[in-house]
Amino acid sequence: MKQFLIALVFLTTAFSYAQDTGSIVGKLTDKEYNNESLAFANILIKGTTKGTTSDMDGLYAFENLEPGTYTLIYSFVGYETQEIPLTVVVGKVTEANVVMGASAAALSEIVITTTSRKDSEVALLLEQRNAVEIKESIGSIELAKLGVSDAATAATKISGVSSSEASGDVYVRGLGDRYLYTTLNGMTVPSDNVDKKNIDLGLFPTRLVQSISISKNFSPENSSDQSSGSIDITSRSLNGINELQFGFESGLNTQAIGQSKFKRTANQDDISFGFYSSNMTTKDAITQQSWDTESTTLPIDYSYTLTAGTKIGDKFKVLFSGSQSSDFEYNEGTFQQFNRNLLDVNYTDATNYSNTISTTGLVDMSYDFDDNHNVRALSLFVNKLTDQVFEAGRNRDGFVFEEVNDPDSYSQYVVDQNTIQTRLWINQIMGDHQIGTRNHLTWGYGYNQMDADEPNRIRNEVNIKKPTDTEAETIELANQGGTQQRKSFQDIEDSEYSARIKDVFNVFENDTISSLKLTVGGNYRYKTRDFESQVYGVDEIGAPGQVVPPSIDDIGSVFTQENFDNGSLSLVQQLPDTYNGELNSASGFLSVNYSINKFNFILGARYQNDEIIVDYNVGNAPGGRDGSVTKNYDNIYPALNVRYALNEKNNFRLAASKTITLPEFKEIAPFGYVSPTNQVVVGNTGLEASNVYNFDIKWELFPSRKELISATGFYKYIDNPINRTLDRGSSGYFSFYNTSDRAQVIGLELEADLGLVSSTEDNGYNLDLGFNFTRMWHTQDLRTFYNYNGSIANTFTYNGKDEIGLEGASDYIVNASLNFSTNWERAFNANISGNYASDKIYALGSAPDSQTTQSNLYNNEIIEKGFVVLNATFSQELSDNIDLSFKAFNLLNPEIKRTQDVRSIATGTESTETIRSYKNGATISLGVNINF
Repeated sequence: MKQFLIALVFLTTAFSYAQDTGSIVGKLTDKEYNNESLAFANILIKGTTKGTTSDMDGLYAFENLEPGTYTLIYSFVGYETQEIPLTVVVGKVTEANVVMGASAAALSEIVITTTSRKDSEVALLLEQRNAVEIKESIGSIELAKLGVSDAATAATKISGVSSSEASGDVYVRGLGDRYLYTTLNGMTVPSDNVDKKNIDLGLFPTRLVQSISISKNFSPENSSDQSSGSIDITSRSLNGINELQFGFESGLNTQAIGQSKFKRTANQDDISFGFYSSNMTTKDAITQQSWDTESTTLPIDYSYTLTAGTKIGDKFKVLFSGSQSSDFEYNEGTFQQFNRNLLDVNYTDATNYSNTISTTGLVDMSYDFDDNHNVRALSLFVNKLTDQVFEAGRNRDGFVFEEVNDPDSYSQYVVDQNTIQTRLWINQIMGDHQIGTRNHLTWGYGYNQMDADEPNRIRNEVNIKKPTDTEAETIELANQGGTQQRKSFQDIEDSEYSARIKDVFNVFENDTISSLKLTVGGNYRYKTRDFESQVYGVDEIGAPGQVVPPSIDDIGSVFTQENFDNGSLSLVQQLPDTYNGELNSASGFLSVNYSINKFNFILGARYQNDEIIVDYNVGNAPGGRDGSVTKNYDNIYPALNVRYALNEKNNFRLAASKTITLPEFKEIAPFGYVSPTNQVVVGNTGLEASNVYNFDIKWELFPSRKELISATGFYKYIDNPINRTLDRGSSGYFSFYNTSDRAQVIGLELEADLGLVSSTEDNGYNLDLGFNFTRMWHTQDLRTFYNYNGSIANTFTYNGKDEIGLEGASDYIVNASLNFSTNWERAFNANISGNYASDKIYALGSAPDSQTTQSNLYNNEIIEKGFVVLNATFSQELSDNIDLSFKAFNLLNPEIKRTQDVRSIATGTESTETIRSYKNGATISLGVNINF
């Protein structure tokens, strides 16, 4: 309640009634010269002295117009002057594309549309051209043309952005989740995955998106917890007066569909319509619920959507959008684990069955108190349920060193069943006000809640005694530690309050010669996490082999109440592991925007205080179960952005800033999460934040209204970088460390968005090419700490390496797309897009136990290999109300692979081993969309 009151007081000044504005943009074309762009035409608002001229691409714009009706006068020497009435709507952009010629244009030749500014392709390009910071956006109109289905795919259409087929992460300039910051309507949103900092953008279907913007350099009004960029999703509201739309899509995964018995967890009876619910405790489930997997015979993907909205009277708009999708995935491949160059685990048939059901619901409401005052509220609910089964060793070739170091007589088999339910609820209320002619005030308040639960995870590890001439195959329960046959639960509850306020004060504006604006504001964020996990294991009493399951598909038949009562089995109830996290972040910012002639300067700074507290009660934690960690970061983060507009077609930009990379709760809390492959990731209480210094320089060329060519050079200096690292010693754990004093990144980014073929004929067609390329050079030194006598106390160097690349960063990223569209009465669109991201470090290696570099008992870094992803989408209008779409993703079905160099203890030579490999299959779907 205290945090709520703080945020409420913080926003009190935001509720002042004010006035809002709209814009007019458009393009002029020359009827006498095959509709080429018409430059240097005059456009005047009738009855005023306000006017402008079209640029080299025929583009023009009037900003900050009062709502109402205007008459624009278009004139050009030797051509017919035209007067066209246009209506400006609050918060929207009216786009008027006019054909000029010796005679006045026919009404059919003048195209006038009114959309949100962030929907309009022309308006977004003008916004990018005029912006001082390095920012790129893509709107819903362009996304519809490309056939893009979700925000994650949409983001990859922006230069320097890629996504990983292996992890699902979005990478900006080769840097991943740790270095990004994601907002919805400018306000923080929690991640749907506690292992990640940012929310999965794939949860946002493009029908909910108005635009996606990526700022690649720091602006003081955004959180300083970023270094590669910030992603802002602007959610859509009602278009027009009424809206009713229904869509359905069905498809398949080429690998999943081939499984006649697609495995499902034993939790199926507790899942209804994509939601999990059960009153049975995990302890009771030991004997009262099955341990064995179930199956389905027809793993077909589907999705359906419903969008409906209306305008009530002249002031109130409401929009509802709901959807549900179900996706199946199957992969099989290799899994190996080496610990200090010794083989620990080897499976050649590591198999994963996964079904994800996502349910979303959005309600968006806006109210216009009158033509000048608007308040907007939205509520977004997401329920993501993933049912996954992992198994390995069915082929009787599985090897686990700690179980039986005798592969001739035994093999190992593991099956891990997990149902993961994540519920995300985002609530926001926002206002946007123009106070008089000088002040533009925006504000927002949000409350978010995220529950990420694993209500009943089931794991069995068994040893398979191979048959001999005299004995049949037998199954023995693995018994190293007493919890290899177990059921467990994990509950995570995050709550978050956030608030923002910003005022832009226009000090003066002297036509196009000079202007001065001051921006001042602040942000507040308070986030808490409650975490609990508990394991209930089953241990066999006495020597192995007393309780014998009949087969690996009927392991659960031995876990009966009778076997517990007669002393054959015992229940091992571990103490619960818990931690509570708290993030308290308060900030204020100030910036000055001064433009004179062709120069525009923004100089600003952000003061931000971040306090992170983690209280834990965790087994195997350093120093005992109970502990507490408090970290406080109190800094000023300056930023400078400069734009020089050489002419209408060329921009030069420069940016410099300081930012921070904060550790996450799960990176600090010393809880060890066990993956299905039995790899453990544990937090590090000694982890600290990284300070990042950024520098960018960019050149932009706008050949035409829809074309862009640019080149960017960037440099980052990371102080105290955070890396995922293999732990030193015999544990084989992954953890997080500040492995270096410094890291440096130098990058080059090239982009081209070109219209190869353009036609204005009714039966014509258009062909557009998008291409961007990023090259990065990155390195970090590896730390060594010394005792007072000069001996090594601790080191992150290994195998003679004291320098290495940055974890998660690719050297090369290439994105390309080719889009074909027609001007037919029933439009047809086709898009082919590809992405390549080169090798990246998945985890750094570790030093030998002895703290010296001479020993062979070290771990080399793990590399995630690069691969190419190819997607294709096609859409066809069947009528005014019906569209048909066909989508094919991951067409090349590349191998996802991780490798590690391993030294033979016997020979001393190194070889590259594949430690994880699989293919995800291609996904093909057919959909129909109906607008009523």
